[in-house]
Amino acid sequence: MKKALIVWGGWLGHQPEEVAGIFRGQLEAAGFEVEVSDTLEAFADEEKLRALDLIIPLWTMGKIEQRLVNNVSAAVQSGVGLFGSHGGMCDAFRENVDWQFMTGSQWVAHPGNDGVNYTVNISNTSSPLTEGIQDFDVSTEQYYLHVDPAVEVLATTRFPVAPGPHSANKPVDMPVIYTKRWGLGRVYYTSLGHQANVMDIPVVKELSLRGFLWCAEGKAIAAAKASAGSEAAYTGMQDNQL
Repeated sequence: MKKALIVWGGWLGHQPEEVAGIFRGQLEAAGFEVEVSDTLEAFADEEKLRALDLIIPLWTMGKIEQRLVNNVSAAVQSGVGLFGSHGGMCDAFRENVDWQFMTGSQWVAHPGNDGVNYTVNISNTSSPLTEGIQDFDVSTEQYYLHVDPAVEVLATTRFPVAPGPHSANKPVDMPVIYTKRWGLGRVYYTSLGHQANVMDIPVVKELSLRGFLWCAEGKAIAAAKASAGSEAAYTGMQDNQL
C-alpha cells in the first residue's frame, strides 16, 4: 500500500484543513494509507519521509526551519513524490529559496484577487496527466507566478484578464499546472485551489488525482530503473571478464 503525508497549516484563508480533507478522501479511495498533520515537525524525520510515496504540503506563507526543508528535499530526491496546490506549496515559505528551487515557482500576484473569471487552457502535450481533458473555465484567483524554466507545462492561463500595471506588457500565457523533477522525485503543481470549493470541482479533482498517482509512482519506477541499471552494469562487467 502506498503511503502519503499531508501537512496543512499556515494562513487559514486558503482553508488548508478542508482541502486536506478532500485530498485525503481521494487518496484513501485510491488505496493510499494517509497521514495528516497540522505541524511542520511532520518533516522532522528524514527516514520516515523517505519511506513515503507522496508528500503534500498545504501551508501558505509562514516560516520553516532549514533542516525541515532539507529533509523534504532529500526525500524527494530519493524518489518520493511531491504534490502541491495554490499557495499551499508555491507561496509557502517566501524566504526559503531552496523550497522555491525544489517546487518550481513562487507566487507574486493575483490581479483582480478572488472571483476572476478565466480559462484554464490544456497544453498540447502527449502527457497522460491531461489526456481527454478539455479547456475549462473557473472563477477564482488567477495566479501570476515566477516560474522555473525547467518545468513541463501542462496547462496555462492568459494574462492580463484583470487590469493592472502588468497590462502594459504583451499578453502572456502563465502556467497553471506543471511538472518537474527533483533528483529521482516527481513534482506536480497546480495554481488552482484558493479555497476548498475549487479543489472540489470535478475536472480539478480528476487532475489532482492524476497528479497524486503520477507523483507516487515515481519512487517505484526510479527503483526499478536503478535495479535494471545495476543488473546491466553487472552483466556487462561479467561479459568483459569472460
